[in-house]
Amino acid sequence: MNTAPPPLPTREEIAAFDVFPGLTLQDIDVVATAIQAEKALAELGALNVVGFDTESKPTFLKNEISTGPHTVQFASLERAWVFQVHDPVCRAAAAHLIASSALVKVGFGLAGDRTQIRRTLGVEPQGVVDLDTVFKRRGYRDAVGVKSAIALLFGQQFVKSRKQSTSNWATHRLSEGQVRYAANDAYAAMRVMDRLGLDAARLVPMPLSS
Repeated sequence: MNTAPPPLPTREEIAAFDVFPGLTLQDIDVVATAIQAEKALAELGALNVVGFDTESKPTFLKNEISTGPHTVQFASLERAWVFQVHDPVCRAAAAHLIASSALVKVGFGLAGDRTQIRRTLGVEPQGVVDLDTVFKRRGYRDAVGVKSAIALLFGQQFVKSRKQSTSNWATHRLSEGQVRYAANDAYAAMRVMDRLGLDAARLVPMPLSS
């Protein structure tokens, strides 16, 4: 007999939770030069699964086409790497990781990233798992985003600053707030995967829809 999954916390319940702490700046590497990219590739190459997300400078004009993603971020349970893809070496390194089927990348709401990744980075994402599909398999009918997942699994409030989300991600010098925002999107996904007890070797990557 199938049992219904635990209900997702309401918006009001989430607002009363303590804030999800996330990573500090000391735990985040901004990857903006060739030397930094080489170091990050070596570190990420030793992992088999990471949290994953991207950020793009928002568009405000009708029919304006985004030039993003402008940052690509990966995270382990202890650290995050925020790649700024205006640098060609960093862009190539991020593209290599995204295209690698050996590195499983978990995140939320990744379907919309595919077109931008293909256009800007010139690769097809491989080994990508959208955690919303995992929650759907567990009986949740509505989409479960990062805020709901963190609230459900940790009893904490994942704060996403609108000021940061709509900031200029194409800048060559990210603010501290942007760095934390980007890194913790990927880190939160990794924490959710870990709390769900998912085995990276058994995760079934889902093709991102166009």
